[in-house]
Amino acid sequence: MTTNTARPWISHYEAGVPSTLVYPDQPLQHFLEQAALAHGDRVATVFFKGKLTYAQLNALADRFAAGLQSLGVKKGDRVAVLLPNSPQFIIAFYGALKAGATVVPTNPLYTADELARQVNDSGADTLICLSKFWSTVDAARKTMKARNIIVTNIKEYFPPLTKLLFTLAREKKDGHRADLPADPGVRRWSAVMSAAPAQPEPVALNPSDLAVLQYTGGTTGVPKGAMLSHGNLVSNALMVKNWSLAREAQEIMLGVIPFFHVYGLTVGMNMSIASAATMVLLPRFDLVDVLRTIDKERPTFFPGVPTMYIAINNHKGVKDYDLRSVRACISGAAPLPLEVSKAFEALSGGKLVEGYGLSEASPVAASNPLNGERREGIGLPFPDTLMRLVDIESGERDVALGDPGEIIIQGPQVMQGYWQRPSDTASVIRNGWLYTGDIGTMDADGYFKIVDRKKDMIIASGFKIYPREVEEIVYAHPKVKEAVVVGIPDKYRGETVKLYVVVKDGETLTAEDLHAYCKEHLTNYKRPAMIEFRDSLPKTMIGKMLRRVLVEEERVKQRAQAGS
Repeated sequence: MTTNTARPWISHYEAGVPSTLVYPDQPLQHFLEQAALAHGDRVATVFFKGKLTYAQLNALADRFAAGLQSLGVKKGDRVAVLLPNSPQFIIAFYGALKAGATVVPTNPLYTADELARQVNDSGADTLICLSKFWSTVDAARKTMKARNIIVTNIKEYFPPLTKLLFTLAREKKDGHRADLPADPGVRRWSAVMSAAPAQPEPVALNPSDLAVLQYTGGTTGVPKGAMLSHGNLVSNALMVKNWSLAREAQEIMLGVIPFFHVYGLTVGMNMSIASAATMVLLPRFDLVDVLRTIDKERPTFFPGVPTMYIAINNHKGVKDYDLRSVRACISGAAPLPLEVSKAFEALSGGKLVEGYGLSEASPVAASNPLNGERREGIGLPFPDTLMRLVDIESGERDVALGDPGEIIIQGPQVMQGYWQRPSDTASVIRNGWLYTGDIGTMDADGYFKIVDRKKDMIIASGFKIYPREVEEIVYAHPKVKEAVVVGIPDKYRGETVKLYVVVKDGETLTAEDLHAYCKEHLTNYKRPAMIEFRDSLPKTMIGKMLRRVLVEEERVKQRAQAGS
Protein backbone atom coordinates (compact mmCIF):
# COMPACT_ATOMS: atom_id res chain seq x y z
CA MET A 1 0.00 0.00 0.00
CA THR A 2 1.34 3.43 -0.90
CA THR A 3 0.17 6.95 -0.27
CA ASN A 4 -0.20 7.36 -4.03
CA THR A 5 -2.86 4.76 -4.63
CA ALA A 6 -4.87 4.54 -1.43
CA ARG A 7 -6.41 6.67 1.33
CA PRO A 8 -6.14 4.46 4.41
CA TRP A 9 -6.79 7.46 6.65
CA ILE A 10 -10.49 7.71 5.78
CA SER A 11 -11.40 4.68 7.88
CA HIS A 12 -9.95 6.46 10.90
CA TYR A 13 -12.03 9.63 10.61
CA GLU A 14 -14.13 10.15 13.71
CA ALA A 15 -17.90 9.70 13.47
CA GLY A 16 -19.60 12.62 11.77
CA VAL A 17 -16.62 13.76 9.70
CA PRO A 18 -17.27 13.15 5.98
CA SER A 19 -14.56 11.93 3.62
CA THR A 20 -15.69 14.39 0.95
CA LEU A 21 -17.56 17.68 0.98
CA VAL A 22 -19.70 19.73 -1.38
CA TYR A 23 -18.17 23.16 -1.93
CA PRO A 24 -20.61 25.94 -2.80
CA ASP A 25 -19.99 27.99 -5.92
CA GLN A 26 -19.67 31.24 -4.00
CA PRO A 27 -17.10 33.85 -3.01
CA LEU A 28 -15.71 33.86 0.52
CA GLN A 29 -17.78 36.86 1.70
CA HIS A 30 -21.00 34.84 1.28
CA PHE A 31 -20.19 33.18 4.62
CA LEU A 32 -20.69 36.55 6.32
CA GLU A 33 -23.78 37.36 4.30
CA GLN A 34 -25.36 33.99 5.07
CA ALA A 35 -24.56 34.34 8.79
CA ALA A 36 -26.21 37.77 8.79
CA LEU A 37 -29.33 36.36 7.10
CA ALA A 38 -29.68 33.27 9.28
CA HIS A 39 -28.28 34.54 12.58
CA GLY A 40 -28.40 38.32 12.34
CA ASP A 41 -28.98 38.86 16.07
CA ARG A 42 -26.17 36.57 17.19
CA VAL A 43 -23.08 38.30 18.59
CA ALA A 44 -20.34 38.09 15.98
CA THR A 45 -17.51 39.91 17.78
CA VAL A 46 -16.58 40.80 21.34
CA PHE A 47 -13.80 43.37 21.58
CA PHE A 48 -12.91 45.36 24.72
CA LYS A 49 -16.50 44.90 25.96
CA GLY A 50 -17.89 46.14 22.64
CA LYS A 51 -20.17 43.78 20.71
CA LEU A 52 -21.32 43.59 17.10
CA THR A 53 -24.01 41.26 15.81
CA TYR A 54 -23.69 39.46 12.50
CA ALA A 55 -26.23 41.83 10.97
CA GLN A 56 -24.18 44.82 12.13
CA LEU A 57 -20.86 43.30 11.02
CA ASN A 58 -22.18 42.55 7.53
CA ALA A 59 -23.68 46.05 7.22
CA LEU A 60 -20.34 47.61 8.21
CA ALA A 61 -18.50 45.45 5.67
CA ASP A 62 -21.01 46.55 3.00
CA ARG A 63 -20.47 50.21 3.84
CA PHE A 64 -16.69 49.82 3.85
CA ALA A 65 -16.85 48.08 0.46
CA ALA A 66 -18.83 51.03 -0.88
CA GLY A 67 -16.23 53.37 0.64
CA LEU A 68 -13.42 51.53 -1.14
CA GLN A 69 -15.31 51.70 -4.42
CA SER A 70 -15.74 55.45 -3.98
CA LEU A 71 -11.93 55.65 -3.78
CA GLY A 72 -11.66 53.84 -7.10
CA VAL A 73 -11.07 50.28 -5.86
CA LYS A 74 -12.33 47.80 -8.45
CA LYS A 75 -12.32 44.08 -9.13
CA GLY A 76 -8.83 42.62 -9.02
CA ASP A 77 -7.21 45.55 -7.21
CA ARG A 78 -5.09 44.72 -4.18
CA VAL A 79 -5.87 46.15 -0.74
CA ALA A 80 -3.24 45.78 2.00
CA VAL A 81 -4.47 45.37 5.60
CA LEU A 82 -2.10 46.32 8.44
CA LEU A 83 -4.30 45.62 11.47
CA PRO A 84 -4.33 43.46 14.60
CA ASN A 85 -7.29 41.22 15.49
CA SER A 86 -10.17 43.69 15.79
CA PRO A 87 -13.58 44.38 14.26
CA GLN A 88 -11.78 46.65 11.77
CA PHE A 89 -9.73 43.74 10.46
CA ILE A 90 -12.88 41.70 9.72
CA ILE A 91 -14.73 44.70 8.25
CA ALA A 92 -11.77 45.67 6.07
CA PHE A 93 -11.13 42.09 4.95
CA TYR A 94 -14.70 41.24 3.98
CA GLY A 95 -15.37 44.77 2.75
CA ALA A 96 -12.45 44.54 0.35
CA LEU A 97 -13.74 41.19 -0.93
CA LYS A 98 -17.23 42.63 -1.42
CA ALA A 99 -15.64 45.42 -3.50
CA GLY A 100 -14.05 42.72 -5.67
CA ALA A 101 -10.53 43.35 -4.38
CA THR A 102 -7.76 40.97 -3.33
CA VAL A 103 -6.65 41.31 0.30
CA VAL A 104 -2.97 41.47 1.22
CA PRO A 105 -2.67 40.71 4.98
CA THR A 106 0.39 42.47 6.36
CA ASN A 107 2.40 41.85 9.53
CA PRO A 108 2.12 44.73 12.04
CA LEU A 109 5.70 44.03 13.16
CA TYR A 110 7.13 44.92 9.74
CA THR A 111 9.70 47.67 9.47
CA ALA A 112 8.99 50.52 7.07
CA ASP A 113 11.23 48.93 4.43
CA GLU A 114 9.55 45.52 4.78
CA LEU A 115 6.11 47.11 4.57
CA ALA A 116 6.98 49.09 1.46
CA ARG A 117 8.51 46.03 -0.17
CA GLN A 118 5.39 43.89 0.34
CA VAL A 119 2.94 46.62 -0.68
CA ASN A 120 4.94 47.37 -3.82
CA ASP A 121 5.40 43.71 -4.73
CA SER A 122 1.65 43.09 -4.44
CA GLY A 123 0.82 46.26 -6.36
CA ALA A 124 -1.60 47.32 -3.62
CA ASP A 125 -2.95 50.82 -4.27
CA THR A 126 -4.79 51.00 -0.93
CA LEU A 127 -3.52 50.37 2.61
CA ILE A 128 -5.63 50.17 5.77
CA CYS A 129 -3.66 50.60 8.98
CA LEU A 130 -4.00 51.17 12.71
CA SER A 131 -3.16 54.65 13.99
CA LYS A 132 -0.57 53.08 16.29
CA PHE A 133 1.35 51.95 13.20
CA TRP A 134 1.20 55.36 11.50
CA SER A 135 4.89 56.19 12.11
CA THR A 136 5.92 53.02 10.27
CA VAL A 137 3.47 53.68 7.45
CA ASP A 138 4.57 57.31 7.19
CA ALA A 139 8.22 56.26 6.90
CA ALA A 140 7.27 53.65 4.28
CA ARG A 141 5.51 56.30 2.16
CA LYS A 142 8.90 57.48 0.88
CA THR A 143 9.13 54.38 -1.31
CA MET A 144 5.66 52.82 -1.04
CA LYS A 145 3.47 53.24 -4.11
CA ALA A 146 0.06 52.91 -2.41
CA ARG A 147 -2.11 55.91 -3.34
CA ASN A 148 -4.82 55.58 -0.66
CA ILE A 149 -4.16 55.11 3.05
CA ILE A 150 -7.04 54.63 5.51
CA VAL A 151 -6.17 55.01 9.20
CA THR A 152 -8.31 53.58 12.00
CA ASN A 153 -8.05 53.94 15.76
CA ILE A 154 -8.27 50.82 17.91
CA LYS A 155 -11.16 52.44 19.84
CA GLU A 156 -13.55 52.78 16.86
CA TYR A 157 -15.85 49.99 18.09
CA PHE A 158 -15.36 50.29 21.82
CA PRO A 159 -18.57 50.90 23.81
CA PRO A 160 -19.01 54.61 24.76
CA LEU A 161 -17.70 54.47 28.33
CA THR A 162 -14.71 52.29 27.43
CA LYS A 163 -13.93 54.63 24.52
CA LEU A 164 -14.06 57.70 26.78
CA LEU A 165 -11.80 56.15 29.42
CA PHE A 166 -9.37 54.96 26.74
CA THR A 167 -9.26 58.43 25.16
CA LEU A 168 -8.54 60.12 28.49
CA ALA A 169 -6.12 57.64 30.03
CA ARG A 170 -4.45 55.44 27.45
CA GLU A 171 -4.78 56.62 23.86
CA LYS A 172 -1.80 58.97 23.80
CA LYS A 173 0.29 56.99 26.29
CA ASP A 174 -0.09 53.75 24.28
CA GLY A 175 0.76 55.46 20.99
CA HIS A 176 -2.69 55.34 19.34
CA ARG A 177 -3.02 59.09 18.75
CA ALA A 178 -1.71 59.93 15.29
CA ASP A 179 -1.39 63.39 13.72
CA LEU A 180 -2.18 62.72 10.08
CA PRO A 181 -0.89 64.99 7.32
CA ALA A 182 -3.15 67.19 5.21
CA ASP A 183 -2.79 64.80 2.30
CA PRO A 184 -5.82 63.91 0.15
CA GLY A 185 -4.52 60.33 -0.08
CA VAL A 186 -4.59 59.86 3.72
CA ARG A 187 -8.05 59.42 5.24
CA ARG A 188 -9.48 58.45 8.59
CA TRP A 189 -11.61 55.32 8.80
CA SER A 190 -14.52 57.27 10.27
CA ALA A 191 -14.51 59.71 7.35
CA VAL A 192 -14.55 56.92 4.77
CA MET A 193 -17.40 55.14 6.56
CA SER A 194 -19.54 58.26 7.10
CA ALA A 195 -19.24 59.34 3.46
CA ALA A 196 -19.94 55.91 1.95
CA PRO A 197 -23.36 54.67 0.83
CA ALA A 198 -24.83 51.73 2.73
CA GLN A 199 -24.44 49.29 -0.15
CA PRO A 200 -21.59 48.71 -2.61
CA GLU A 201 -22.01 48.19 -6.31
CA PRO A 202 -22.33 44.42 -6.82
CA VAL A 203 -19.28 42.63 -8.20
CA ALA A 204 -19.49 39.23 -9.90
CA LEU A 205 -16.87 36.84 -8.47
CA ASN A 206 -16.01 33.24 -9.27
CA PRO A 207 -14.34 30.62 -7.03
CA SER A 208 -11.20 30.94 -9.19
CA ASP A 209 -10.92 34.69 -8.57
CA LEU A 210 -8.07 35.75 -6.31
CA ALA A 211 -9.14 36.52 -2.72
CA VAL A 212 -5.87 36.79 -0.78
CA LEU A 213 -2.18 37.28 -1.41
CA GLN A 214 -0.66 35.59 1.62
CA TYR A 215 3.04 36.43 1.85
CA THR A 216 5.29 33.65 3.04
CA GLY A 217 8.97 32.89 3.17
CA GLY A 218 8.21 29.50 1.64
CA THR A 219 11.14 27.16 1.20
CA THR A 220 13.68 29.85 0.26
CA GLY A 221 13.08 32.54 2.88
CA VAL A 222 12.30 35.12 0.18
CA PRO A 223 8.80 36.57 0.79
CA LYS A 224 6.39 35.54 -1.93
CA GLY A 225 2.67 36.08 -2.29
CA ALA A 226 0.78 32.77 -2.24
CA MET A 227 -2.26 33.30 -4.48
CA LEU A 228 -5.27 31.97 -2.61
CA SER A 229 -8.55 31.99 -4.50
CA HIS A 230 -12.05 32.30 -3.10
CA GLY A 231 -12.46 28.59 -3.81
CA ASN A 232 -9.25 27.74 -1.92
CA LEU A 233 -10.36 29.61 1.20
CA VAL A 234 -14.02 28.52 1.08
CA SER A 235 -13.02 24.86 0.82
CA ASN A 236 -10.47 25.05 3.64
CA ALA A 237 -12.87 26.86 5.99
CA LEU A 238 -15.47 24.14 5.38
CA MET A 239 -12.87 21.41 5.88
CA VAL A 240 -11.93 22.84 9.29
CA LYS A 241 -15.61 23.36 10.21
CA ASN A 242 -16.49 19.74 9.44
CA TRP A 243 -13.32 18.31 10.97
CA SER A 244 -13.95 20.10 14.25
CA LEU A 245 -17.68 19.27 14.18
CA ALA A 246 -18.42 22.93 14.81
CA ARG A 247 -21.98 23.51 15.93
CA GLU A 248 -23.84 26.13 13.89
CA ALA A 249 -24.33 29.40 15.81
CA GLN A 250 -23.21 27.82 19.10
CA GLU A 251 -19.43 28.07 19.24
CA ILE A 252 -17.36 30.81 20.85
CA MET A 253 -13.93 31.29 19.27
CA LEU A 254 -11.00 32.79 21.13
CA GLY A 255 -9.47 34.93 18.39
CA VAL A 256 -5.96 35.56 19.66
CA ILE A 257 -4.01 33.87 16.85
CA PRO A 258 -3.28 36.79 14.45
CA PHE A 259 -5.68 37.02 11.52
CA PHE A 260 -2.95 38.46 9.29
CA HIS A 261 -1.38 34.97 9.47
CA VAL A 262 -3.11 32.46 7.20
CA TYR A 263 -3.69 30.04 10.08
CA GLY A 264 -5.57 32.66 12.07
CA LEU A 265 -7.30 33.86 8.91
CA THR A 266 -8.80 30.44 8.13
CA VAL A 267 -9.18 28.71 11.49
CA GLY A 268 -9.77 31.77 13.65
CA MET A 269 -11.85 34.01 11.37
CA ASN A 270 -13.22 32.35 8.21
CA MET A 271 -14.22 29.11 9.91
CA SER A 272 -15.87 31.08 12.72
CA ILE A 273 -17.93 33.12 10.30
CA ALA A 274 -18.83 30.00 8.28
CA SER A 275 -20.17 28.56 11.56
CA ALA A 276 -21.78 31.82 12.79
CA ALA A 277 -19.55 31.56 15.86
CA THR A 278 -18.95 34.41 18.29
CA MET A 279 -15.36 35.66 17.98
CA VAL A 280 -13.77 36.99 21.17
CA LEU A 281 -10.99 39.14 19.72
CA LEU A 282 -7.66 39.90 21.36
CA PRO A 283 -5.16 42.13 19.51
CA ARG A 284 -2.15 40.28 20.91
CA PHE A 285 -1.23 37.36 23.14
CA ASP A 286 -0.93 38.60 26.71
CA LEU A 287 -0.90 35.59 29.04
CA VAL A 288 -2.93 37.02 31.92
CA ASP A 289 -5.35 38.70 29.53
CA VAL A 290 -5.90 35.40 27.71
CA LEU A 291 -6.53 33.53 30.96
CA ARG A 292 -8.97 36.20 32.18
CA THR A 293 -10.77 36.16 28.84
CA ILE A 294 -11.18 32.39 28.84
CA ASP A 295 -12.47 32.55 32.41
CA LYS A 296 -14.99 35.30 31.60
CA GLU A 297 -16.08 34.79 27.98
CA ARG A 298 -16.12 30.95 28.05
CA PRO A 299 -14.74 30.19 24.57
CA THR A 300 -15.27 26.68 23.21
CA PHE A 301 -12.55 26.86 20.54
CA PHE A 302 -9.01 28.09 21.02
CA PRO A 303 -6.77 27.75 17.95
CA GLY A 304 -3.20 28.62 18.81
CA VAL A 305 0.45 27.76 18.53
CA PRO A 306 2.56 25.65 20.90
CA THR A 307 4.19 28.62 22.62
CA MET A 308 0.74 29.87 23.73
CA TYR A 309 -0.15 26.56 25.36
CA ILE A 310 3.34 26.29 26.87
CA ALA A 311 2.93 29.72 28.46
CA ILE A 312 -0.46 28.75 29.92
CA ASN A 313 0.84 25.41 31.22
CA ASN A 314 3.72 27.10 33.01
CA HIS A 315 1.84 30.04 34.51
CA LYS A 316 2.02 29.68 38.29
CA GLY A 317 -1.48 31.05 38.83
CA VAL A 318 -3.18 29.11 36.03
CA LYS A 319 -5.40 27.15 38.44
CA ASP A 320 -6.99 30.42 39.55
CA TYR A 321 -8.76 30.54 36.17
CA ASP A 322 -11.52 28.27 34.88
CA LEU A 323 -10.46 26.91 31.47
CA ARG A 324 -13.08 24.18 31.29
CA SER A 325 -15.18 25.88 28.60
CA VAL A 326 -12.49 25.07 26.01
CA ARG A 327 -13.49 21.87 24.24
CA ALA A 328 -11.26 21.97 21.19
CA CYS A 329 -7.86 23.39 20.25
CA ILE A 330 -5.99 22.83 17.01
CA SER A 331 -2.35 23.81 17.28
CA GLY A 332 -0.57 24.91 14.15
CA ALA A 333 2.43 26.76 12.69
CA ALA A 334 4.99 24.71 14.65
CA PRO A 335 5.44 21.20 16.11
CA LEU A 336 3.38 20.48 19.24
CA PRO A 337 5.34 18.46 21.82
CA LEU A 338 3.25 15.68 23.34
CA GLU A 339 4.06 16.82 26.87
CA VAL A 340 2.59 20.23 26.11
CA SER A 341 -0.64 18.72 24.79
CA LYS A 342 -1.08 16.42 27.81
CA ALA A 343 -0.47 19.23 30.30
CA PHE A 344 -2.97 21.58 28.64
CA GLU A 345 -5.64 18.91 28.42
CA ALA A 346 -5.22 18.19 32.12
CA LEU A 347 -5.84 21.88 32.87
CA SER A 348 -8.79 22.46 30.54
CA GLY A 349 -10.45 19.10 30.11
CA GLY A 350 -10.64 19.87 26.38
CA LYS A 351 -8.80 18.38 23.42
CA LEU A 352 -5.56 19.82 22.05
CA VAL A 353 -4.35 18.26 18.82
CA GLU A 354 -1.64 19.06 16.32
CA GLY A 355 -2.63 20.10 12.84
CA TYR A 356 -0.52 20.69 9.78
CA GLY A 357 -0.55 23.17 7.00
CA LEU A 358 1.28 25.86 5.11
CA SER A 359 0.37 29.16 3.50
CA GLU A 360 0.37 27.51 0.09
CA ALA A 361 -2.50 25.22 1.24
CA SER A 362 -4.79 27.93 2.72
CA PRO A 363 -3.30 26.55 5.14
CA VAL A 364 -4.67 23.34 6.73
CA ALA A 365 -4.03 19.94 5.13
CA ALA A 366 -4.13 17.50 8.07
CA SER A 367 -4.94 17.13 11.75
CA ASN A 368 -5.35 14.55 14.44
CA PRO A 369 -9.02 13.82 15.19
CA LEU A 370 -10.32 15.84 18.11
CA ASN A 371 -12.33 12.99 19.58
CA GLY A 372 -11.16 9.94 17.64
CA GLU A 373 -7.87 8.09 17.91
CA ARG A 374 -4.93 10.43 18.19
CA ARG A 375 -1.34 9.48 17.49
CA GLU A 376 1.94 11.29 17.73
CA GLY A 377 2.33 13.59 14.74
CA ILE A 378 0.04 15.64 12.52
CA GLY A 379 -2.71 13.05 12.14
CA LEU A 380 -4.80 12.39 9.05
CA PRO A 381 -5.26 14.28 5.77
CA PHE A 382 -8.40 16.40 5.61
CA PRO A 383 -11.45 15.49 3.49
CA ASP A 384 -10.71 15.75 -0.25
CA THR A 385 -7.01 16.08 0.52
CA LEU A 386 -4.42 13.66 -0.83
CA MET A 387 -0.98 13.38 0.73
CA ARG A 388 1.98 11.37 -0.53
CA LEU A 389 5.56 10.81 0.54
CA VAL A 390 8.10 10.92 -2.26
CA ASP A 391 11.83 10.41 -2.48
CA ILE A 392 13.59 13.40 -0.90
CA GLU A 393 16.22 13.71 -3.62
CA SER A 394 14.26 13.04 -6.82
CA GLY A 395 10.77 14.02 -5.69
CA GLU A 396 9.36 11.41 -8.04
CA ARG A 397 8.89 7.93 -6.63
CA ASP A 398 6.77 7.07 -3.60
CA VAL A 399 8.80 5.85 -0.65
CA ALA A 400 8.17 2.54 1.11
CA LEU A 401 5.65 2.52 3.95
CA GLY A 402 7.28 3.84 7.11
CA ASP A 403 10.23 5.44 5.32
CA PRO A 404 10.73 9.21 5.44
CA GLY A 405 9.90 11.21 2.34
CA GLU A 406 8.90 14.70 1.26
CA ILE A 407 5.21 15.42 1.83
CA ILE A 408 3.33 16.47 -1.28
CA ILE A 409 -0.31 17.59 -1.25
CA GLN A 410 -3.22 17.75 -3.66
CA GLY A 411 -6.61 19.26 -2.84
CA PRO A 412 -9.01 22.16 -3.44
CA GLN A 413 -7.18 24.28 -0.84
CA VAL A 414 -3.84 24.28 -2.74
CA MET A 415 -2.87 27.74 -4.01
CA GLN A 416 -2.90 28.88 -7.61
CA GLY A 417 0.81 29.73 -7.42
CA TYR A 418 3.11 32.54 -6.31
CA TRP A 419 2.25 36.09 -7.34
CA GLN A 420 4.29 37.04 -10.43
CA ARG A 421 6.84 34.29 -9.78
CA PRO A 422 6.30 31.57 -12.36
CA SER A 423 9.67 29.86 -11.78
CA ASP A 424 9.07 29.65 -8.01
CA THR A 425 5.58 28.29 -8.71
CA ALA A 426 6.97 25.64 -11.05
CA SER A 427 9.45 24.52 -8.39
CA VAL A 428 6.75 23.74 -5.80
CA ILE A 429 3.72 22.76 -7.90
CA ARG A 430 4.53 19.82 -10.14
CA ASN A 431 1.95 17.79 -12.01
CA GLY A 432 -0.78 19.18 -9.76
CA TRP A 433 1.02 18.35 -6.50
CA LEU A 434 2.30 20.88 -3.95
CA TYR A 435 5.81 20.03 -2.76
CA THR A 436 5.94 21.17 0.86
CA GLY A 437 9.62 20.83 1.74
CA ASP A 438 8.54 18.92 4.87
CA ILE A 439 9.87 15.44 5.56
CA GLY A 440 7.44 12.98 7.08
CA THR A 441 6.44 9.36 7.56
CA MET A 442 3.10 7.58 7.30
CA ASP A 443 1.94 4.46 9.12
CA ALA A 444 -0.30 1.75 7.68
CA ASP A 445 -3.44 3.54 8.92
CA GLY A 446 -2.65 6.81 7.17
CA TYR A 447 -1.41 8.77 10.18
CA PHE A 448 1.38 11.17 9.23
CA LYS A 449 4.25 12.38 11.31
CA ILE A 450 6.55 15.27 10.48
CA VAL A 451 10.18 14.38 10.82
CA ASP A 452 11.43 17.84 9.93
CA ARG A 453 11.85 20.48 7.28
CA LYS A 454 14.09 19.53 4.39
CA LYS A 455 16.09 22.70 4.93
CA ASP A 456 16.37 22.12 8.72
CA MET A 457 17.71 18.58 8.45
CA ILE A 458 21.20 18.32 9.92
CA ILE A 459 23.81 16.17 8.19
CA ALA A 460 26.67 15.43 10.58
CA SER A 461 29.42 13.06 9.49
CA GLY A 462 27.03 11.66 6.89
CA PHE A 463 24.26 10.97 9.43
CA LYS A 464 20.85 12.61 8.90
CA ILE A 465 19.53 14.20 12.09
CA TYR A 466 16.04 15.64 12.41
CA PRO A 467 15.90 18.52 14.92
CA ARG A 468 12.31 17.77 15.85
CA GLU A 469 13.21 14.31 17.12
CA VAL A 470 15.83 15.76 19.46
CA GLU A 471 13.49 18.56 20.56
CA GLU A 472 10.74 16.09 21.48
CA ILE A 473 13.17 14.28 23.78
CA VAL A 474 14.37 17.49 25.41
CA TYR A 475 10.81 18.82 25.89
CA ALA A 476 10.03 15.70 27.93
CA HIS A 477 12.57 16.83 30.55
CA PRO A 478 10.53 18.15 33.50
CA LYS A 479 12.62 21.31 33.91
CA VAL A 480 12.62 22.41 30.24
CA LYS A 481 10.19 25.13 29.18
CA GLU A 482 11.29 25.63 25.55
CA ALA A 483 13.90 24.05 23.31
CA VAL A 484 15.11 24.38 19.76
CA VAL A 485 17.83 22.46 17.90
CA VAL A 486 19.86 23.79 14.99
CA GLY A 487 22.68 22.58 12.83
CA ILE A 488 25.75 24.78 12.89
CA PRO A 489 28.82 24.58 10.64
CA ASP A 490 31.54 22.24 11.83
CA LYS A 491 34.83 21.82 9.94
CA TYR A 492 35.12 18.16 10.87
CA ARG A 493 31.51 16.86 10.81
CA GLY A 494 30.13 19.32 8.25
CA GLU A 495 27.45 20.24 10.76
CA THR A 496 26.99 19.62 14.41
CA VAL A 497 23.99 19.73 16.74
CA LYS A 498 23.46 22.70 19.02
CA LEU A 499 20.63 22.88 21.57
CA TYR A 500 19.14 26.13 22.87
CA VAL A 501 17.10 25.81 26.07
CA VAL A 502 14.81 27.97 28.21
CA VAL A 503 14.43 26.57 31.73
CA LYS A 504 11.11 26.68 33.60
CA ASP A 505 10.75 29.49 36.11
CA GLY A 506 12.19 28.58 39.51
CA GLU A 507 14.07 25.54 38.20
CA THR A 508 17.81 24.95 37.93
CA LEU A 509 19.33 22.96 35.10
CA THR A 510 22.94 22.57 33.97
CA ALA A 511 24.49 21.58 30.66
CA GLU A 512 25.91 18.51 32.39
CA ASP A 513 22.40 17.49 33.45
CA LEU A 514 21.12 17.79 29.89
CA HIS A 515 24.11 16.01 28.37
CA ALA A 516 23.48 13.09 30.71
CA TYR A 517 19.76 13.13 29.91
CA CYS A 518 20.41 13.12 26.16
CA LYS A 519 22.95 10.32 26.52
CA GLU A 520 20.21 8.22 28.11
CA HIS A 521 17.61 8.92 25.40
CA LEU A 522 19.49 9.59 22.14
CA THR A 523 22.03 7.69 20.10
CA ASN A 524 25.48 9.20 19.97
CA TYR A 525 25.36 11.10 16.67
CA LYS A 526 22.03 12.79 17.56
CA ARG A 527 23.18 14.20 20.89
CA PRO A 528 23.76 17.96 21.11
CA ALA A 529 27.44 18.78 21.01
CA MET A 530 26.73 22.22 22.45
CA ILE A 531 24.05 23.52 24.80
CA GLU A 532 23.22 27.17 25.36
CA PHE A 533 20.75 28.43 27.97
CA ARG A 534 18.68 31.52 27.21
CA ASP A 535 15.98 33.55 28.89
CA SER A 536 13.95 33.48 25.68
CA LEU A 537 14.13 32.25 22.10
CA PRO A 538 13.52 34.28 18.93
CA LYS A 539 9.98 33.87 17.61
CA THR A 540 7.63 35.30 15.04
CA MET A 541 4.60 37.27 16.17
CA ILE A 542 2.52 34.08 16.21
CA GLY A 543 5.08 32.22 18.30
CA LYS A 544 6.92 30.20 15.66
CA MET A 545 10.56 29.59 16.53
CA LEU A 546 12.98 31.48 14.30
CA ARG A 547 15.55 28.76 13.84
CA ARG A 548 17.31 30.69 11.07
CA VAL A 549 18.03 33.61 13.46
CA LEU A 550 19.95 31.28 15.77
CA VAL A 551 21.85 29.76 12.85
CA GLU A 552 22.83 33.21 11.58
CA GLU A 553 23.91 34.29 15.09
CA GLU A 554 26.21 31.27 15.25
CA ARG A 555 27.67 31.99 11.81
CA VAL A 556 28.40 35.60 12.76
CA LYS A 557 30.04 34.38 15.98
CA GLN A 558 32.19 31.89 14.07
CA ARG A 559 33.27 34.50 11.51
CA ALA A 560 34.25 36.87 14.32
CA GLN A 561 36.28 34.15 16.03
CA ALA A 562 38.00 33.25 12.77
CA GLY A 563 38.96 36.87 12.22
CA SER A 564 40.35 37.46 15.71
